[in-house]
Amino acid sequence: MASTVEAAPAGSPARCSTPQGSSPASRCPSRPGSPKAEGWVLSRYRTTGEQQFAGLDEALERGARRAKGAHRIAPPSSALRGRVVVAAVAVGAFAAAAAGQTIQAASGGSAAADEIVPLSGARQASAAIGVGGDSQATPEPLAMDSEDDGTVEAQKMATTERLSQALDKRAADLKAQQDEAARPKYVKPAMGTFTSGFGARWGVTHYGVDIANSIGTPIVAVADGVVIEAGPASGFGLWVRIQHPDGTISVYGHMNDFVVHEGQQVKAGQLIAHIGNRGQSTGPHLHFEIWDAGGRKMNPQPWLADRGIVL
Repeated sequence: MASTVEAAPAGSPARCSTPQGSSPASRCPSRPGSPKAEGWVLSRYRTTGEQQFAGLDEALERGARRAKGAHRIAPPSSALRGRVVVAAVAVGAFAAAAAGQTIQAASGGSAAADEIVPLSGARQASAAIGVGGDSQATPEPLAMDSEDDGTVEAQKMATTERLSQALDKRAADLKAQQDEAARPKYVKPAMGTFTSGFGARWGVTHYGVDIANSIGTPIVAVADGVVIEAGPASGFGLWVRIQHPDGTISVYGHMNDFVVHEGQQVKAGQLIAHIGNRGQSTGPHLHFEIWDAGGRKMNPQPWLADRGIVL
């Protein structure tokens, strides 16, 4: 049974009535006067014979029941999102590797560049970026250097420390050599007044020279050598004898005390004793003698003069 359109006052939309028990497709629209309602009414009475077009009615009804939100684009699949994330991670890894190589090359030269290890090889890059088709690409772990960065830094610091120590030792050795070269090889045995020379004196031979000064004045080795005796001696009270590299022996007598011992290595100018007045002495002084390698007593004045020492 067809719906009928009821006449409405001028200016108001037409009203329709639907017989009881008719199907939803045959009911009037819920909004009389709307474009859909007018199309629905006109579709029923498009021909002069007022015949219904069931196909058109059904099409209009389906349009009214269109699902909410059907115009939205479907979200991408989880597989596609995973490929995009893997590709982004791979690109970031290559960027980080390139930045690290640039910094190390700028600071360490070619040697530093040889130590750079890429974060990812070509195979890993292909697996991460070549993700076309329907296949699922499984990202591979990035290849990392097997040696810990902290260990590398510790090794570099240790190498630097060893190099620094070697340079310091070399500098110290060089300074010692320079000091040794500049050090005097012969010195005056004591400071004081020359009071007596080598030769006959008071009816006897005086086999040395005397240098007078107050008790306690330092006595030093005249040259490098080895102490062969230090202690009491007849006529000298106390004495010290030093043998030098050429076999010459220097003798120091009438000392107040001594500070060296037999077998000790000494250098020119090193303290060995102090002036005294022991033994057969007429006042505080140093009695100094020089013996050649054969034990013959020599005049100390010319021997000292040949080595730049003037009494």
